[in-house]
Amino acid sequence: MEHPQEKYAKPPFSNVNQEEPGREQKMQPKTDHGEKSYKGSGKLKGRNAIITGADSGIGRAVALAYAREGANVFISYLKEHEDAKESARLVEEAGQKAVLMAGDVGDENHCKKIIEKAISEFGQIDILVNNAAYQMSRQSLQDISSEEFDYTFKTNIYSLFYLCKAAEPYLKPGSTIVNTSSINAYSPRPDLVPYAATKGAIQNMTASMGQLLADKGIRVNCVAPGPIWTPLIPATLPDDEVEVFGEDTPMKRPGQPAELAAAYVLLASEDSSYMSGSTVQVTGGKPTI
Repeated sequence: MEHPQEKYAKPPFSNVNQEEPGREQKMQPKTDHGEKSYKGSGKLKGRNAIITGADSGIGRAVALAYAREGANVFISYLKEHEDAKESARLVEEAGQKAVLMAGDVGDENHCKKIIEKAISEFGQIDILVNNAAYQMSRQSLQDISSEEFDYTFKTNIYSLFYLCKAAEPYLKPGSTIVNTSSINAYSPRPDLVPYAATKGAIQNMTASMGQLLADKGIRVNCVAPGPIWTPLIPATLPDDEVEVFGEDTPMKRPGQPAELAAAYVLLASEDSSYMSGSTVQVTGGKPTI
């Protein structure tokens, strides 16, 4: 038993500037994906999962947890090859098959190729985790270019549509889709206008698809994280915000990716068989109502 406020490092953090989308090797303090703590119990034995943004952060933690629960994992990522290889190593270390594929999920053709390759490698798809995301802090509306606005929507919400549509014909009854929303769907930050808008859209899309796909036996849910310590943070937020990141939560610190893994396992497993269109909030105590 540990006091949750004391479980992980608290601000202030030293600033380690990173280029977007960030790298795990440069994180200070180091990120915890559950390497030493997550213990599986066969909840996903024999299943095959696709996880976007699985090279680092939340995606890596989910990949590790799914593998330790018995699932093979398809690791979709943009271009962070070294990080992706480490995620694959963790999956294989757990005795499961890892498949890597780089590319932009904002491109519909690439999303179709992800599904095609997953079917070719695994034979079937049981779990789809739409986790890849892009954000950039801007202090003025005039600083947000049309290209950046479009890219944020393509990465965060269009990809979800592209992948779900491409995967649907292969998903059997009992299959699950798990999306990553955000506390920004409830309490949007003024400097993350495009990102916050996409996270609200993911929330509604999850609720809609949960109803639409119910008769096919496909469940759709999402996780809404609060401030989580991932490479995206030092790569996209100003230094002064990185220094105090997570301090404004009741936990007085940011969450670690390892602290979200169990929620993604729940939503992918039979333990959540009566849940669809739901959101599990992991926000460090920040209210969503």
